[in-house]
Amino acid sequence: MNIEIGSYEAKTKLPELLRGIKAGNRYTITLRGEAVADLVPAQANRHSDAATAVDDMLAYMQAHKSGAGVDLKALINEGRA
Repeated sequence: MNIEIGSYEAKTKLPELLRGIKAGNRYTITLRGEAVADLVPAQANRHSDAATAVDDMLAYMQAHKSGAGVDLKALINEGRA
């Protein structure tokens, strides 16, 4: 369930909101009626997602070698690098 809460109330009731997060609630914090932040549960598997992203990027970089056939010295002399 997503609940809107003002920034002052969020500041004064943070421990209560954290207990609500543990219970499955989500909060949108507003400032003068405009949504500025979402208070949602932390993701337990962030590190595995980051590790997967790094592995995927390294695999892509190995498969798509850039710079092959490019004369860097010539580009530097042209003022392009």
